[in-house]
Amino acid sequence: MAFGLQTRAMAPWRAMAIAALLWAALVILALGPAHAQTRTLPDFTDLVDQVGPSVVNIRTLQKVSSRQQQGGMDEDMAEFFRRFGLPVPNMPKQAPRQNRPAPEEEVPRGVGSGFIFSADGLIMTNAHVVDGADEVLVTLTDKREFKAKIIGADKRSDVALVKIEASGLTPVKVGDVSRLRVGEWVMAIGSPFGFENTVTAGIVSAKQRYTDDADYLPFIQTDVAINPGNSGGPLINMRGEVVGINSQIYSRSGGFMGISFAIPMDEAVRVVEQLRAQGRVSRGRIGVGIGQVSKEVAESLGLAKAQGALVTTVEAGSPADKAGVEAGDIILRFNGKAIEKAVDLPRIVGEIKPGSKATLSVWRKGATKELALTVGEVEADKVAAKTNAGEGKFKGSAQGFGLTVSELSDAQKKELKVKGGVRIEAASEGAARAGLREGDVILAANNTDIASVKDLEAVLAKHDKAKPLNVLYRRGEWTQFAVIKPGN
Repeated sequence: MAFGLQTRAMAPWRAMAIAALLWAALVILALGPAHAQTRTLPDFTDLVDQVGPSVVNIRTLQKVSSRQQQGGMDEDMAEFFRRFGLPVPNMPKQAPRQNRPAPEEEVPRGVGSGFIFSADGLIMTNAHVVDGADEVLVTLTDKREFKAKIIGADKRSDVALVKIEASGLTPVKVGDVSRLRVGEWVMAIGSPFGFENTVTAGIVSAKQRYTDDADYLPFIQTDVAINPGNSGGPLINMRGEVVGINSQIYSRSGGFMGISFAIPMDEAVRVVEQLRAQGRVSRGRIGVGIGQVSKEVAESLGLAKAQGALVTTVEAGSPADKAGVEAGDIILRFNGKAIEKAVDLPRIVGEIKPGSKATLSVWRKGATKELALTVGEVEADKVAAKTNAGEGKFKGSAQGFGLTVSELSDAQKKELKVKGGVRIEAASEGAARAGLREGDVILAANNTDIASVKDLEAVLAKHDKAKPLNVLYRRGEWTQFAVIKPGN
């Protein structure tokens, strides 16, 4: 009986508890799984213990004479400051002593970071960290210091490989960059401003980011704090894998401003494999200058979307020239790989071994054309000489488009290395708004080659003045498209 009375007394409380549980369940279902779990900030301590021993500090020395030291900062050190946006110190110069030999001394040149790539002593870092160094010193986290040998350095990718003779080394684990996601947490270990084994963290801000300094690399952009001295250090994901080499910062003050760039490890490993095998990197080239295809240009040429790489110039005697590539072509595919943006082309071509056969698809005058070529090898950049179009004898005007043009003489065509074209004498209205100016040479209009003023007038006579007009023109050594829109 006592038991029965106790059961009846607790019944209301039990009902209230059940109701509360049901209400909590309904709230969780309504809010969804994102609110059902508590999100916490990541803990990097285990990652530091795991990867930290693989990160090294790199100091470089340079042999200079005492006379050089008196003369102020050397150009290599000045370049180190410029690379990170730091003001170059204005070192006072002293008059050198005359008629005395200047003994050489090893002076500190720079500081950077690196990480152990293999157990036999190979270390990856940035090319600019070791560039111009006469001696490279590597310090491990256990304070052991070694002189390193530079196996090779590639300035285009800013990747270098050095080697030390040491035992008991812990190499890093290389991660899969394709799995890296924007918004994912990442960590960096390096020596900013010489402070060794400094750990910073942040997230991946963007992928496939290109900068003016490197057209072969789709950088990983992060907001991880990177400063001078971090260069060459690893970018690490939450699985303890290295996914990039910290290389550049965007800065107006020389310090961290929330934008850092890392070389993806898949690209870096390809470079290192060549440096390890032959001490240098060979890249394919085809000999074209390229530009981006705008939406307006794509529409005017009949392309379904803005894609490909616009050929602005073709180097004489280059693989592209021999294959029949022309300025104004839009390269849509190379060796079967789609070219979505102009920056895709140098990277795809660069990965191909020089001497290999390749095919490319170009968009020319409203149709696709297939071409075959033999890939050349990247060499030192050539400085193109600028030419002036000069002035022809016969002039004409393109009414409604703001163009006044003149014929090219045979001498001018030879100088410009073109078969035809007309020189712009004045640009106003739509032509000026499209960016055309005096001295430009029109090579084609509405996908029709222009050899004379009469040719241009004939094309314009047939053109619907209510529709945009696409014009292929030459400015100096560069060829590109402009779209002249109707209207005043």
